[in-house]
Amino acid sequence: MEPSPDAVLIRRTLTEIAPVADKVTSYFYALVFMGHPEVRSMFPAAMDVQRDRLLKALLTAAEHIDNPEVLTPYLRRLGTGHRKYGTQAAHYPVVGEALIGALARFAERTWGPEAEAAWVRAYTAISQIMIDAAAQDEQRAPAWWQAEVVSHDLRTADIAVVTVRPDRPYAFLAGQYTSLETPWWPRVWRHYSFASAPRADGLLSFHVKAVPAGWVSNALVRHARPGDVLRLGPPAGSMVVDHSTDNGMLCLGGGTGIAPIKALIEDVAEHGERRPVEVFFGARCDSDLYDKDTLLGLQRSHPWLSVRPVVGEGLAGQLPQAVGRHGPWNSYDAFISGPPGLIRSGVDALRRIGIPRERIRHDEVEELAGAGVAG
Repeated sequence: MEPSPDAVLIRRTLTEIAPVADKVTSYFYALVFMGHPEVRSMFPAAMDVQRDRLLKALLTAAEHIDNPEVLTPYLRRLGTGHRKYGTQAAHYPVVGEALIGALARFAERTWGPEAEAAWVRAYTAISQIMIDAAAQDEQRAPAWWQAEVVSHDLRTADIAVVTVRPDRPYAFLAGQYTSLETPWWPRVWRHYSFASAPRADGLLSFHVKAVPAGWVSNALVRHARPGDVLRLGPPAGSMVVDHSTDNGMLCLGGGTGIAPIKALIEDVAEHGERRPVEVFFGARCDSDLYDKDTLLGLQRSHPWLSVRPVVGEGLAGQLPQAVGRHGPWNSYDAFISGPPGLIRSGVDALRRIGIPRERIRHDEVEELAGAGVAG
């Protein structure tokens, strides 16, 4: 389809500001905080944790203004997810003013009345979808849940399994993830996948690897103890089992990315299905196969499950290569979880061996980069 006139103008602006994205971001936040200092408290004390995310999300949305099938679900997720930051409808004009001001300052060649009008129309549409989604979500769910740590199991020197009890019912699907905030770093949220299918006792478990300069991950691994209270955002993610089909499942999990794969296995078992489930569990060294015994125990209990550990450096290339040595996989649905590099290389490898793109499921790399897998 031919792009709309507004989309053409917007993309010209995006192309022009791409080389100076850092300056645009800094100027954008300067306009927000100077014009409305009361909103500064909604952001982390150290802005380097979060500063690129809001503007990047807005620019990504504007780039897809002609694609409502992609754009609307993306914006609805953003709108509901932003409730945990305390975002209100009145904050959207503040952000819109700063966005237009930053673009006008740095898109000197492509900016003018027509470009400004296109961006105003786009932002108005974007913000309204997010506002409406947040208002609808407010009728059925809190902005966040309080969750008490009930156990902290240090599996390796830098990997812990953290189990929490939410203060109210928390509905999610196996394979999804949520965002966590710790008391040590207020307003800093990171994504972590649920490490089990929904449990009768309502407890939630997460596998956390402490990474260099990872504020939240280090707090959870090295400081969290039973009795500490975390905050949970709403569940998100579409890497879930389609129980309307009996297709085989090919699962690739790298590092703590094995957590949602374990949840998917439990989900299949609880539904009484006997579809083949083939799991490749990758790690850089044997000690990082921290949940191998659990997975092998599941394999002994379920004859339809096969688990293959894969160890070695260059995991993003090694794990997909190991998958290619087995198969064929053309009748399988694929699930990939782990660092962004693994997801990207895994998708490419799976497509090369014949699995259609629409049958490869993973969380959005953009949502995970610098989040649960790196923070």
